Amino acid sequence: MTDHLVFEVGTALVLVALAAILAGRLKFSVIPFFILLGMVVGPHFSEFRIIDLTFVESFDIIEFFGRIGVLFLLFYLGLEFSVGKLIKSGRNIAIGGTIYIGINFTLGLVYGFAAGFPLYEVLIIAGIITISSSAIVAKVLVDLKRTANSETELILGIIMFEDIFLAVYLSIISGLVLGDSSSLLGTFTSIFIAFGYMLLFFVIARKGAPLLNKLLNIRSDEIFILVIFASLFFVAGFSELIHVAEAIGALLLGLVYSETEHRERIEHLVVPFRDFFGAIFFFSFGLSIDPFSLGGAVWLAVGAVILTLIGNFIAGMIAGRRAGLSHKASSNIGLTIVSRGEFSIIMANLGIAGGLMPVLKPFSALYVLSLAILGPLLTKESKLIYQMLNKVFKWRKEKKKPAVDSNQ
Repeated sequence: MTDHLVFEVGTALVLVALAAILAGRLKFSVIPFFILLGMVVGPHFSEFRIIDLTFVESFDIIEFFGRIGVLFLLFYLGLEFSVGKLIKSGRNIAIGGTIYIGINFTLGLVYGFAAGFPLYEVLIIAGIITISSSAIVAKVLVDLKRTANSETELILGIIMFEDIFLAVYLSIISGLVLGDSSSLLGTFTSIFIAFGYMLLFFVIARKGAPLLNKLLNIRSDEIFILVIFASLFFVAGFSELIHVAEAIGALLLGLVYSETEHRERIEHLVVPFRDFFGAIFFFSFGLSIDPFSLGGAVWLAVGAVILTLIGNFIAGMIAGRRAGLSHKASSNIGLTIVSRGEFSIIMANLGIAGGLMPVLKPFSALYVLSLAILGPLLTKESKLIYQMLNKVFKWRKEKKKPAVDSNQ
């Protein structure tokens, strides 16, 4: 079967390309198409004589390509920002991240207990509901050309804040659920490493730009891209070794390169790889979902989706307004980071590995699928949603009174 590996991967790429063409014709976000395509085929699909649409033999390599896609998506997103602006927004990011996680985590706890789950299952459900998908958020921001929007710096900050929370929360929950010897000292060590690692990249970005400009002054595009890719994969892999998400490592490296005079050249060379591997990520994500296992958790997932939509919008509005953003920009925050993805699946798998209730897996799959589809749609239609809400709350009137705005 391994002799047909290239043919299997080629078949997957043909399907992904057709899905992209269809999405383009319908003027729709490609993300839901890729995920649904992955669900339709996969291990549960019937085999044909020549073309194997189960992708069993090629699943590992497709999944690995998907991981590369996440790295490129976050690396490119980092290139679009300025470390200086992020540092100046540090207080707003800390407050916004705390508000976002606090509201969503509390809702997750309340929902889990209200649904009658035991304590450990409730903690897993709260984790699933709290963490947004950095890959989907990054893809949506790039596709809709919103990287320059005023609220996007805060969105990026919240994503980074979530990663710190995730690192700490995973260490605590794995200790509880899997019975590892997780100590208070170990938890504080994880927090210290995550903060210190991010701070190191900020310092390099601010102080190391002149040196990086010289080192990256390479005429040959071939050598230049080899150097960029080597640093990307090395930093991402090293980040994973010290228990910081590899995607966040890619994001931090992008922030460093954004301070150099070679940023535009890097962006130009990275874009094709970002689009190619990013598409495979969402397809591979769909492959990991078995549609026949979703039935038993439909209503549980529907309730969680509704709760998340409400909680995210409220959290986004509060965080945005506290940061001095307009009501429109603040509403965009909650609508953009509503997508759930890879981190929620990781949390559910942790619960299953710990022998918790089997319903966690179909619940997480259906919940993630729903928000992975709704998230890009809500972000795309955020202007229309804001206009509808503005008719009720009359937010736009505040723009006529700048003196009042400055005191809020």
